[in-house]
Amino acid sequence: MPSLAGTADGHGERSTRARVARLILEHGPITASALGERVGLTPAAVRRHLDALLAEGMIEVRRVRPQARRGRGRPAKWFAITDAGRSAFVHAYDDLATAALRFLAEKAGGAAVSEFARRQIADLERRYRPVVRAAPPHQRVRVLAEALSADGYAAAAVSAPRAGGQQLCQHHCPVAHVAAEFPQLCEAETEAFSRLLDTPVQRLATIAHGDGICTTHVSPRDLSAGTDGASQARRDNDDEESGRASL
Repeated sequence: MPSLAGTADGHGERSTRARVARLILEHGPITASALGERVGLTPAAVRRHLDALLAEGMIEVRRVRPQARRGRGRPAKWFAITDAGRSAFVHAYDDLATAALRFLAEKAGGAAVSEFARRQIADLERRYRPVVRAAPPHQRVRVLAEALSADGYAAAAVSAPRAGGQQLCQHHCPVAHVAAEFPQLCEAETEAFSRLLDTPVQRLATIAHGDGICTTHVSPRDLSAGTDGASQARRDNDDEESGRASL
């Protein structure tokens, strides 16, 4: 597997290349010019690192995003992390964790795996709750993204004007390889997000299933409240009509 570790004869080069790879992981797909601006490299230096990462299979070229096309000129190349590149950042205990969960599933069943996943995510939820709940409702997705990023998830909050609400995007998942076999880990995390944000959420994509990022749609809190209020109003109206019918 390709490594991002430094070497004795080229520590500076490998260190810079690792920074480029991490930026692509956290912000990709991204263009070479945007990378150069973030890292402070000349176009030639960026191309050198990109060529090396492409040769190692750490990154790949993606088609330009439709909304990012610039006039009639040549479309820009966008660079994205590959599974091999992401693996370079993944914790070294994936195989052991997967084996342990397989054993648990064989001995106690899938429900035991789900319970384990909920207990694992409970600590994260306890740590995040005070800071998320202290933020104004419209900033909670951003605050949650910042908390996740501090734990290595490279998360960001983006608006979703067409669908309404926001999207919580995680560009890195430390347990992606384990979650590919045990989706209960993703399910427990999604449930925790909903509780922390106090609004319905829906997982749209996951790194564990081959998507570039984990994407969770967060419903607007006012829409959720409006739906709950309408449901309660209908229930109150039904009760009132039933009461009149019984007179």
